[in-house]
Order: sequence, then C-alpha cells, then structure tokens
Amino acid sequence: MTTRILFGASVTQSTEAVESLLKYLGKPSAPLPDVVKLLDMVLVLSNRKNAYYVTTVKSCSCPSAAYRPGQKCKHQRRYFPGTDAPGRVKAETSDSIRPSGKWPGGFNGPVDIDTINAKIALDQKGA
Repeated sequence: MTTRILFGASVTQSTEAVESLLKYLGKPSAPLPDVVKLLDMVLVLSNRKNAYYVTTVKSCSCPSAAYRPGQKCKHQRRYFPGTDAPGRVKAETSDSIRPSGKWPGGFNGPVDIDTINAKIALDQKGA
C-alpha cells in the first residue's frame, strides 16, 4: 500500500503518510514528532495522535478551522504569528478608556452634519 501526502490543500493526513514523508526526508519518525515544519506549511499532530493537521497561513485542516471559516485557528495563530485574518483591525493603544468614535467627526452613531459643523464652528471660535 502506498501512502501519499497531499500538497496544495489543507487536508488532514494520516500518521502513516507523515511517517513515510519523514522517512523520505531522512528524519526520525519514532517517536512521532508533535510538529513537522515544511516550506510553507506545518504538520501538527492531533491530540488523539491519530492524524496530522495541515496548517498554512491561509488554511488549516483542524475541526476548529472548519467550524469557524474566515477566522484563524490556534494552529495558524501559533505557527504563523502576525498574519491576522482579513478585515480584522488591530486595536489602537491609547491612555484613554473612552472608545474612539467610528462615525464622521469622531461621533458614535448617526449624526446630523449641520450639528457637527455648528459644533466645530463653536469650538474654533472659542479657541
């Protein structure tokens, strides 16, 4: 029986396939390593030690990644740090505990542009 490891897609691999890969690469396979680092992917041994999850920057074959599409799983966060999910904005550090506004003018919520312009004019007049 021939075992092959699949490259190009995050597909969970059997321990036999990873053992064959390690043998081909000339690396020891006894005992099974917890992590096998390859070029742009990492093979992570599952907790049950019956399979390896294939983890890349963009995907992982673990159950958590399947249940939470579009979010990074713990394997991706651990082995590829600094690669946040698209659309995720890092929080700015500030000494203030007051949240910054997300609407025009720094306000929180729908605003009337005339009210904003009047407030800005009063602030500039008083300064």
